[in-house]
Amino acid sequence: RELLPPWLVIVAGLTGIVLLCVSTKDVPIAPPRTKYGIVLDAGPSRTILFIYQWTTTKANKTGVIRECSSCPVQGLRISNYSDSPQEIGKRLEQCLNHAQEEIPAELHSQTPLYLGATASTRQLNLTNLTRADSLLAALTVALKSSTFDFQGAQILSSPHEEAFNWVAVNYVLENFFKYDWRGQLVPSGKGMAGVLSMGRTSAQLTLKVEEGNQAPKGGVRLQLYGKTHNVYTHHCPCHGTDQLRSRLLSVLIQ
Repeated sequence: RELLPPWLVIVAGLTGIVLLCVSTKDVPIAPPRTKYGIVLDAGPSRTILFIYQWTTTKANKTGVIRECSSCPVQGLRISNYSDSPQEIGKRLEQCLNHAQEEIPAELHSQTPLYLGATASTRQLNLTNLTRADSLLAALTVALKSSTFDFQGAQILSSPHEEAFNWVAVNYVLENFFKYDWRGQLVPSGKGMAGVLSMGRTSAQLTLKVEEGNQAPKGGVRLQLYGKTHNVYTHHCPCHGTDQLRSRLLSVLIQ
């Protein structure tokens, strides 16, 4: 074998010495930015404040969230304050203070706050529109005065309420996506579950309408995790918990 020229060996050695002597520093990688959101669920029996948390990491353009805290609002359901809407601000104060403690102060102005009212308030809206409007106005005043970014208070229609329930159930079941062994988000490959929710006087069955089928009137179209979902709710009146209880009592009596 031919030996390397002496000058090349000297240059390589000097280069190695210089590289070892030069100080180096790791470039820090910025952690994913954490964001928060607040939802007030004004249900038929009580109101609960939920705090959600997520980072800038997304799965097919949709955020990956987790519930980090909740606070039951003391007192009656929202619709019960229709005759004294000025009281509603006092009832929400405790849970709003809880949210202020849970969420870093510098993020308050960037944290969206939303209230969705369901069955009992929806019924109030049908029977007494004036009282329902006054109640929503009082809620708006109370929530706008908070330190958070108030996005609105709305009475949810039944199809939208059930569509949100459908999303929540399939999200928890990891039917939209899942984590692989490396901790990365990948498509789950599973089908979507139907959801049966039972109210006091009726039941609702919410399903995804398969592609190619005609979506029934009154369905909700959702764009989640890179896919479009047409969700439809079928109402079953007189199949609620009241009827179930009556049938159970009848069987027990017999």
